[in-house]
Amino acid sequence: MARLVILLLCAALATAVSAVADPYRLAPYKDDLFQYPVVSETKDDGAYVVVAYDKQRDLYQRDQIPERQVRGNYVSYVSKSVVTFQAGDETLKAIGAGKVDGGAQAVVIYIHGQGGTRLQGADDDMFGGNFNRIMALMAKNDGAYLSPDFTDMGPTGVGEIKALVLDQAAKSPGAAIFLACGSQGGAICWSLLADTDAATHLAGVLLLGSGHDDAFLKSPILKPKARHIPIYLGHGTADPIFAYQDEVAFYEKVRKATPGYPIHIVLFDSGVHGTPIRMTDWRLVLNWMLEADGR
Repeated sequence: MARLVILLLCAALATAVSAVADPYRLAPYKDDLFQYPVVSETKDDGAYVVVAYDKQRDLYQRDQIPERQVRGNYVSYVSKSVVTFQAGDETLKAIGAGKVDGGAQAVVIYIHGQGGTRLQGADDDMFGGNFNRIMALMAKNDGAYLSPDFTDMGPTGVGEIKALVLDQAAKSPGAAIFLACGSQGGAICWSLLADTDAATHLAGVLLLGSGHDDAFLKSPILKPKARHIPIYLGHGTADPIFAYQDEVAFYEKVRKATPGYPIHIVLFDSGVHGTPIRMTDWRLVLNWMLEADGR
């Protein structure tokens, strides 16, 4: 009997040690299809990466109907639901996957660009199936994914997304919350980085074909002893809306202001405005952010 008790105690101790030793990370999911096909340049210890985007390979061969329907092997079934959240007196909707009602270890909130709706970030077939991948990654890894509606890119929209962040933080205390902002939705990401209440809960921000905000260069987040929230900049070098050179310059300013700040930039050579949404390796970026945030 005593031996049995000792064995049980040892097993419990081993489980506890394993839990401490193995931090939360996203397990592989179709990595062979979604990893960067060709990396043509890397520097700054991997913080600066250039991916050789090939339209024939990465668009026409990947999609059954170009820009409309990806080939079937890129997607899998993910259970989705329409959820609501409260922002002041307004009730707003989001499409969710995974543990949106609580118990999530990580939460990804996608903020669409001008003219989009919650449907964009939950479309399985567009953008090369990359939204299906992030939904599947979160659903398979005790996470939650939400693609919400919001009023605008200004103060009202910022307040609405802040309300969603706080709602998810309350439902899943301690969860790593990530904002992924496409195009002009990036304005909301930068505003929430500047909002102390919201930023407290953020484990990382992804800018997908978005512009930068030089006001961030004066942010208290950049101070040496501050908690540095990881930032990812994904950009096409042929983006006609936000010039990639401006984003590279911003990346370099952040690194100069605070050496070692966790900021990564991935340039998709010859890629256009929507290319980062199609090509960003969600698992690679989010796992880096989890590590950089000390989780």
